[in-house]
Amino acid sequence: MMTQQELEKYLWGAATTLRGTIDAGDYKQYIFPLLFFKRISDVYDEEFEKALAESDGDMEYAAFAENHHFQIPEGARWQDVREITVNIGQALQGAMRAIEQANPDTLQGIFGDASWTNKERLSDAMLTNLIEHYSQHTLNLANVPDDKLGNAYEYLIKEFADDSGHTAAEFYTNRTVVKLMTMIMDPQPGESIYDPTCGSGGLLLNCALHLKDEGKEYRTLKLYGQEINLLTSAIARMNMFMHGIEEFEIVRGDTLANPGLIENGELKKFNVILANPPYSIKSWDRKAFENDPYGRNLWGTPPQGCADYAFQQHIQKSLDLNNGRSISLWPHGILFRDSEAEMRRKMIEEDLVECVIGLGPNLFYNSSMVSCLLVTNNNKPEHKKNKVQFIQAVDTLRQEKTMSYLDDNHILKILNAYTDFTIVDGFSSIVDCCSILKDDNSRLSVQLFVRDKVSPENSFDDILQDWKVSSNNLNIKMESFFSEKSYD
Repeated sequence: MMTQQELEKYLWGAATTLRGTIDAGDYKQYIFPLLFFKRISDVYDEEFEKALAESDGDMEYAAFAENHHFQIPEGARWQDVREITVNIGQALQGAMRAIEQANPDTLQGIFGDASWTNKERLSDAMLTNLIEHYSQHTLNLANVPDDKLGNAYEYLIKEFADDSGHTAAEFYTNRTVVKLMTMIMDPQPGESIYDPTCGSGGLLLNCALHLKDEGKEYRTLKLYGQEINLLTSAIARMNMFMHGIEEFEIVRGDTLANPGLIENGELKKFNVILANPPYSIKSWDRKAFENDPYGRNLWGTPPQGCADYAFQQHIQKSLDLNNGRSISLWPHGILFRDSEAEMRRKMIEEDLVECVIGLGPNLFYNSSMVSCLLVTNNNKPEHKKNKVQFIQAVDTLRQEKTMSYLDDNHILKILNAYTDFTIVDGFSSIVDCCSILKDDNSRLSVQLFVRDKVSPENSFDDILQDWKVSSNNLNIKMESFFSEKSYD
């Protein structure tokens, strides 16, 4: 049996076959489907042999659907394609489509829409090399259990993010931040979890793995996601299956324009929402949102140049009214921009904001900006009602080249401050909502409320005035930055 490191090296080795002929950002549209095809084919063969042994060699019984996770039609197995020597791309594409059609409820569209028949990009020789590379090892459950393959799959996602430049942010959220977000939300068995812009599914998946690590029943979690990009949504679905998780629903589509999880004509409601939405996007249908049929313009309509509060309101409208809670990763602009002041005010007035956590720079892929976590709760504990906690964790991280990470000690420091709900000079403060609302723009900027060893005689008004004077120029610069630059 391969070690984890050997498995990862073996899986990533296929990408070297594509170097020089295909852009690094495009590797994933070929490598992930091919790997998934190999995995389910090897598992099918494993299941077939097991059923054959149980039935004393009954071939018909061994092929019964009940004995298999997925159906693989005759002629569409890995070995069938491996035997093809010409027009291999056509054979691969045909096998993948046949598998999708044989499993319409679970695998429809999962192999994406890569053009396997384009010989200018993928010659028969190159495809032969790819197939032979993956044919070196059997990827069935006996040789590669779900947890090991799942970890290796996440390793691949990380490697592709490192290699793919700007597009990394579209499908990958820093997994150390994901871990913190999951631990703060603390999902429980049986709860419904939703990510409205799920990328490769890391936030959803981590909720299940978190429960599994705690020895709790993770299979009763109901996982839901939506992702606009076809390939990325397919990668998210493959990610679930590779980890042995089969109870989930990930739909493809534009969450703002066409929310895909609807129940009785309304947005489906969830217990927990975790999200890292695309930030400060300009290309969205603001006009339609003004008269949103699902009532998502709860606090107003965001400016055309920045859809952040459209996503935040979508999150709020999708939360269970009784116990819904959310955590979302944003750039700091969402906390102070004047153009969103009224929406921010209404969110605070409704006592939805539970905690704001200031994170440090370089936690977003390919961006040095500082980020924050916004935690909301439809049913705050009594001791948190009409209060907001602020945690200043901008220096609580490890920087490594162009990326930053939260180590376990960083995560625990932030988590403990949040869980204990206590005041720590220079790190955590607790502020009444009415004090926040004294500011005309209802700013939630962490640096406004968390200061090093604030003297007790300093009034809120003194602190507010001091902050306004010292940060005015900075705000102007940041406003300019966010209005001029948008991110995918």
